[in-house]
Amino acid sequence: KVASIIDRAGGRIVGRTRLQKVAYLLYIAGCEESFRFSYRRFGPLSEGLALAARDAHLHGLIQEVEHPATWGGVYSEYQSSHRNEETNAFAAAAAASDAVALELAATAAFLKIEGFPDPWAETERRKPEKAADNRIDQAKELYRRLSQMPTPKRLPVI
Repeated sequence: KVASIIDRAGGRIVGRTRLQKVAYLLYIAGCEESFRFSYRRFGPLSEGLALAARDAHLHGLIQEVEHPATWGGVYSEYQSSHRNEETNAFAAAAAASDAVALELAATAAFLKIEGFPDPWAETERRKPEKAADNRIDQAKELYRRLSQMPTPKRLPVI
């Protein structure tokens, strides 16, 4: 399933958080059904997806390469070893978007589904440092663009 997500995104996803958010948006759009998500510090997260990515790498189904990050840590770059599916425009757009905007958009969608009356305001409250500098507006625009793409299920209106 992880290889399928990466395939749909064009064969490459940079960052563990981005992989999680792309998978979550595919899930709520009805394109992917294999992982359960809960809210964590960086928004919707699936422990099952994290374990599946590690296992897929160990079994040679995907490649994960860690690179040093400018902030001193590392980030992962995932590539599919087997291109079995066509690129999905929705997944590719999500994977190519700004990582922070993607995180904010996925968080707002998660909060909407959880019943928060103003998910964008709640997202700003939970992530003030990331929502600053016009990033929340970028997230709203990203979500608007993704919402206009054809998917099996429409994204929640927020």
